[in-house]
Amino acid sequence: MMDPPPGVEDPRAPAVNGDTNHVSKKLKLSFITDSEIREEFAHHQSGIARINNGSFGSCPASIIAAQKIWQLRFLRQPDDFFFNHLQRQILHSRTIIKDLINADHVDEVSIVDNATTAAAIVLQHVGWAFAEGRFQKGDAVVMLHCAFQAVKKSIEAYVTRAGGSVIVVHLPFPVNSNEEIIAEFRKGLARGRANGKKVRLAIIDHITSMPCVVIPARELVNICREEGVERVFVDAAHAIGSVHVDVKDIGADFYVSNLHKWFFCPPSVAFLYCRKSPVSPDLHHPVVSHEYGNGLAIESAWIGTRDYSSQLVIPEVLEFTNRFEGGLEGIRKRNHEKVVEMGQMLAKAWGTNLGSPPEMCPSMVMIGLPSRLGVLCDDDALNLRSHLRDHFGVEVPIHFQVPIDGEIGAMDGDGCVTGYVRISHQVYNTLDDYIKLRDAITQLLQDGATCKMLQTE
Repeated sequence: MMDPPPGVEDPRAPAVNGDTNHVSKKLKLSFITDSEIREEFAHHQSGIARINNGSFGSCPASIIAAQKIWQLRFLRQPDDFFFNHLQRQILHSRTIIKDLINADHVDEVSIVDNATTAAAIVLQHVGWAFAEGRFQKGDAVVMLHCAFQAVKKSIEAYVTRAGGSVIVVHLPFPVNSNEEIIAEFRKGLARGRANGKKVRLAIIDHITSMPCVVIPARELVNICREEGVERVFVDAAHAIGSVHVDVKDIGADFYVSNLHKWFFCPPSVAFLYCRKSPVSPDLHHPVVSHEYGNGLAIESAWIGTRDYSSQLVIPEVLEFTNRFEGGLEGIRKRNHEKVVEMGQMLAKAWGTNLGSPPEMCPSMVMIGLPSRLGVLCDDDALNLRSHLRDHFGVEVPIHFQVPIDGEIGAMDGDGCVTGYVRISHQVYNTLDDYIKLRDAITQLLQDGATCKMLQTE
């Protein structure tokens, strides 16, 4: 493990009661081997092609062990840990994140449970501005139609009930270029400014979830600046470890990414970057503790008695990624290359296409399912997903693409493609995982199965 800087607690150190159960230091002589990777993820359920890292991530055994050490350090002597160690350790984790994302100052980085919490923080702040009259009734929040449901519900809970309006930007899918996204986004901003209203907040996904596409976040942020949008929040739940993240280059006011999806942390933990500005003191965690008013980062570092260990293992996670050639960036690039390769293999086998060009794919890819399967609604997609899990041992999300009025959409040799699989690639995946999915779909087609038939099983 990486040695902590001076003044930062080392969880490997023996406890004062003489317990010497700790993680040993090992001299790193070479990069991690395939057998070591298998050992790190041996706790994954055997027999399952787990090609859905995007939903919940994956935590290596060595990080689970490190987390247990932190948990025991607290449980042995919680008062000492709370008063003398916890905040220093969280600051150490925040400092690592600051460097990873190229933030200017550690005060701009808060650690929260997940992207849902971060969205609540930002939208609570915007809701207060409407409720207190700093924003005018009817002023707009602009969001993408494929934003996370939790974000949509937070807008409903905090913004619309306080008098704000919502403009939804519908993005095309399948998509062929960034220009298609940019054009639709400009139209959405124009609708938000209609009748003399102002766009007070734009919410931009860095990577949409379903369907999965890398959004040109920096370009959209720049357009917001040109058009006078008050604040910009980039919801990048899937980003760190899956695409390159440089918050200064992106230029948003707020940026959140989960650390348990593609950065190997145990669930759940995320960072929220808030660029220093005059509104910074008005950002607050929705769970109010005795730290209220001491700044968002400090408020977030104590929201009552709970398990903070997922926030404390960030140094160990960074060391884990550095066991791979090229570190986190090397992992990200190899995952991208492999998932595109696997996606193209599946599309060729099924006679369909990718949902977006390779350059618009992160470590996940959308692949059209053969139209003969008849994915005609969200229930069909869910039933097919369950069938693949229960009968073929394949864990993969299925997306139903609602046909847009007047547009045919993607086609295969038998009709309109309305179903897509979203495959992920992480370091533990192998070719066999994707072969298993390929052969499962092929078998269903050979059996003449459709989603309507699966509903009656």
